[in-house]
Amino acid sequence: MKIRIKFRKYENMKFIGHLDVMRYFQKAIRRSEVDIRYSEGFSPHQIMSFAAPLGVGITSNSEYVDIEVLSTGSSAEMVERLNETMTEGFEVASWRLLPDSAGNAMSIVAAADYTVAFRPGYEPEMGAEQWFSNIIRFFEQPRILVTKKTKKGEAQVDLKPLIYDMKPCCLKTEEETGRAVVTEEEGCPALFMRISTGSSSNVKPDMVLDAYYASIGEERPLFAYMVQREEVYADMSAEKEQGDHKFVALEELGQEIDHG
Repeated sequence: MKIRIKFRKYENMKFIGHLDVMRYFQKAIRRSEVDIRYSEGFSPHQIMSFAAPLGVGITSNSEYVDIEVLSTGSSAEMVERLNETMTEGFEVASWRLLPDSAGNAMSIVAAADYTVAFRPGYEPEMGAEQWFSNIIRFFEQPRILVTKKTKKGEAQVDLKPLIYDMKPCCLKTEEETGRAVVTEEEGCPALFMRISTGSSSNVKPDMVLDAYYASIGEERPLFAYMVQREEVYADMSAEKEQGDHKFVALEELGQEIDHG
């Protein structure tokens, strides 16, 4: 059986790199006594596939890992069992059964939502709200050309078709968990963006910010921003190459297990 696990990564765990996250989850799976399937051969390993790796320093409300299991309890039971082994900064949010024909999380990622806010004390003189308004106006241009490093050197890329949405939002910190969450309240301006993610066209929030700063002849200030990933999507459109997208959160491609 194929299982998709959604988890959150926040607070100090944002400084843990992807390889260490993989090792941590392998240990958490064993400690939770998940009946995971192992590969065959002389060096068996857990069958596990993560979606788009998260950059160091970025928190997330929506990370995904796919595993294969030989048996499972209900979704609620498995989430509880895993969270009992999780350290502070990791939290399992869902455990969903995938169809046998489902592609693994890594191969189907097409887009991701991010929020960007200024760290306290790093707000620009014009004010955060005005700054975010300026960057949104900049990305309303018909073309946004940037230079991107490739395996063969450098190439010019138009970011415009790879930024699916950009708008102001509000980001506040939950008192109980310390996680930053998007709200409808006023007075805490942040930037929401949905950008292309995955092996074919991978855009990072830093690339978007760098493009804006380059347009005004400045360099992006280091450590000024708090970046959080909010959701990861597959593109289920049959005409995505023509720009017709149908984004579906990876979690929604699986179903809850009501009983073991």
